[in-house]
Amino acid sequence: MTQSTVAPAGQTTRRVLLAVHTGRADIVDLARSAAARLTRAGIVVRLLEDEAEDLDVAGAEVCPFGPGAAQDVELVLVLGGDGTFLRAAEMAHGSDAAITGVNLGRVGFLAETEPDGVDEMIGAVERREYQVEERLTLDAAVFDADGRQVGDTWAMNEVSIEKVERTRVLDVVLEVDGRPLTSFGCDGILCATPTGSTAYAFSAGGPVVWPDVDALLVVPTNAHALFARPLVASPSSVLTVAVPADGNRARVSADSRRVVDVPDGGRVEVRRSARPVRIARVNPTTFSDKLVAKFGLPVRGFRDARSHGPGHEAPVFTHNVLTRGIATAGTPADGDAPTQEADGGHPHRTA
Repeated sequence: MTQSTVAPAGQTTRRVLLAVHTGRADIVDLARSAAARLTRAGIVVRLLEDEAEDLDVAGAEVCPFGPGAAQDVELVLVLGGDGTFLRAAEMAHGSDAAITGVNLGRVGFLAETEPDGVDEMIGAVERREYQVEERLTLDAAVFDADGRQVGDTWAMNEVSIEKVERTRVLDVVLEVDGRPLTSFGCDGILCATPTGSTAYAFSAGGPVVWPDVDALLVVPTNAHALFARPLVASPSSVLTVAVPADGNRARVSADSRRVVDVPDGGRVEVRRSARPVRIARVNPTTFSDKLVAKFGLPVRGFRDARSHGPGHEAPVFTHNVLTRGIATAGTPADGDAPTQEADGGHPHRTA
């Protein structure tokens, strides 16, 4: 289960690592502004070598990308989309650093707030007014036909066991806790976390799972079988995908960032990782509110919507960071001015 803890207060030197999508000038400007404010608050700003020249932040620490980048860091602040967030998670995994983000991409399920909430977010970081959630992650081990482990990786969203050759069907045998369950031909199988349920697994027809649920998801992609429905397994289960030695090559893709080849006749074992990813929350918005806002879901009953005439859809929920009121479009919350209706998002691979 996801755990919430109060932000650490015992560190003498506070550090924030910026992970920035530097391909857009507006994001670079926002990152510079955030870095300047953090520096004025006495917080050391750390940058990645491949981003430091574009950001040009005076007095910042600079380090190479890798697992050591987040050592002795309190927070990793992400300015970009979900792809940038997953890159930040790769650095934070294995450290005590928490991750929080500003969505500057398309859907941004992983980010904590939108661009208009940056000032409130930075203020919360300065005052340590945030909580940390621990999100379940996955470990994947790859074995050859003789049972020797030949590779491993981890994932925050999903482990995808997929075919390499587009013109062929991948035959797989699915096992749960060492017991064969079913076999079929497919494009691949996704083993996903609740956090990743709104990403690739969602696009493949999997269920949306609230991130505080402890569970493992199994979602076949384009399977040639009657029994190829998404499955929800225990968080303590071991999911095994075996690939027959028929010459059809397979590989493991973790969060679309790390790839491990699967030998002929090999297998992949996926289980819950002992190391969660830590997400810093400054926003009181619930996961339900996020679903409504990101997908533009109608929240009125169909009779109520119909009574307002054709074309009058339910307003999208909006929010302000650190305010407790949730308002619909055009309705003030906690004395705020009327808000504008937000655009609905669309599911995509790296949500």
